[in-house]
Amino acid sequence: MYTKNQTVSYFFIKGISELPYLQVPVFLLVLLLYLSTLGGNMTILVLVCRERQLHTPMYFFLGNLSILDISSTTVTLHKTLTTFVTGVKMVSFAECMAHAYFFMALECTELLILAAMSYDRYVAICNPLHYHMVMSYRICVLLATMCWMLGFVEVIPNTCILSNFTCYTSNIINHFFCDILPLMKISCSDVSLLKLWIATEGVIVSGLIPLSMTVIPYIFIILVILKIRTLNGRRKAFYTCSSHLTIVVLLYVTLYCIYLLPTSENSLDYHKLFSLFNTAAVPLLNPLIYSLKNKEVKSATKKLLNLFCDKLKQCVSFTEQITRIDGGGS
Repeated sequence: MYTKNQTVSYFFIKGISELPYLQVPVFLLVLLLYLSTLGGNMTILVLVCRERQLHTPMYFFLGNLSILDISSTTVTLHKTLTTFVTGVKMVSFAECMAHAYFFMALECTELLILAAMSYDRYVAICNPLHYHMVMSYRICVLLATMCWMLGFVEVIPNTCILSNFTCYTSNIINHFFCDILPLMKISCSDVSLLKLWIATEGVIVSGLIPLSMTVIPYIFIILVILKIRTLNGRRKAFYTCSSHLTIVVLLYVTLYCIYLLPTSENSLDYHKLFSLFNTAAVPLLNPLIYSLKNKEVKSATKKLLNLFCDKLKQCVSFTEQITRIDGGGS
């Protein structure tokens, strides 16, 4: 039995809902979202790797975004799915810290990748003649590598401070994964250092700097678009940025609702809802937004579907031939 104000070696994850009659609907909803996210982002990855017309910097970064979405969704939702199947809500202290670290690292990396995509759109519209020279494959790989490294390094202090908390008022986490805010809520250790670190490094370095790196290029992009004389030219220039801009707004608004709105015991349920939207719905919307708004992705998707249908027809035809041969032989 757990005693208050003592060090814990394991936690219990409360989950999305504790109501018995909601367990099956919630499981089915999470499973559907998870499989749809995997399917959508895996499709984007296959298209980006397979189709020559998508071998451009924008789709290279979109492939990185798909990997991040698959990873973050798996980190956060796998406990909800396994809990329903196994009935085990317990998670070890080390595993909980790992969940918190990887989730924060993947979120920070995604913000940096979006900033890199913003720079790519800036070069494409404001400096189109030198686009292929500025955004060469080497530069793209270097930018993506820096984003991944910075994202995974900058959250190490958060995790170290969190893992050094010595006592908790409860070992029940009112969430569906180990997030930093619910863990701080149940800690009886001095969390002032972690709060200070989140307010400085978390908000400024992990939040405001990537946001400014994303917004500033769009200021120059808008100025260039306004100078275009024809309405069709303006529309075409804005169209190339609309998918990325939609994802940026969606992600930053969701993160603001999760981490910057005042939290209380009553608001933790809203925190879980926003977190569910961030970890399940947003990664699902990313490939949908790009596939619905980009002609290149639509064309590549149709080509892939036609190829899949042709292969399926060949398999069916081959199976029928084998069946006829076996039937004639008997």
